[in-house]
Amino acid sequence: MTSVSSMTEQNLKNAFSGESQAHMRYLIFSDIAQQEKFPEIARLFRAIAYAEQVHSTNHFRILSYLKGGFITIGMAGFGPGDTVKNLDIAIEGETFEINEMYPVYLETAKFQKENEAARSFEWAYDTEKVHAGMFLKARQAVGRGQDLEIKKIQICEVCGYTIEGDAPDRCPLCKATKDKFKSF
Repeated sequence: MTSVSSMTEQNLKNAFSGESQAHMRYLIFSDIAQQEKFPEIARLFRAIAYAEQVHSTNHFRILSYLKGGFITIGMAGFGPGDTVKNLDIAIEGETFEINEMYPVYLETAKFQKENEAARSFEWAYDTEKVHAGMFLKARQAVGRGQDLEIKKIQICEVCGYTIEGDAPDRCPLCKATKDKFKSF
């Protein structure tokens, strides 16, 4: 792979950083939800952690031409607490990606004609909208003192697309086949 434009390259590094941190943060939040007797919310955090891993992996692969360490900037919610606080942190992070981060990264990549990066950003952007909605639904349940009522969660192993229920025959984002979905 040849290198990408310097601005898109930095955006990929930062997106990798942010998605990697979200992956780890959601695994930690899953453990806390499990301890607090919210097993379905714990499962939701684990599933979305996997989707964030897919996003970070996609961004990382585009940067395979790089060698060495680099400074990155990634949005990170700190201060884990109870499940209510953790869901608030998750909603805030997903909302940041939807409203600020990915729209700018995506338009920059398109402007610089970095098609592979644009595709990776677009897949993540479209999926983060789903994540925000799922976390909001979970937050509302916990606000009522209840666990989340949720079906199987399906994650596309290619692009991170997330859906509740059965996996589609083809991923609506990347067109991967049904067998490329991981069930949680």
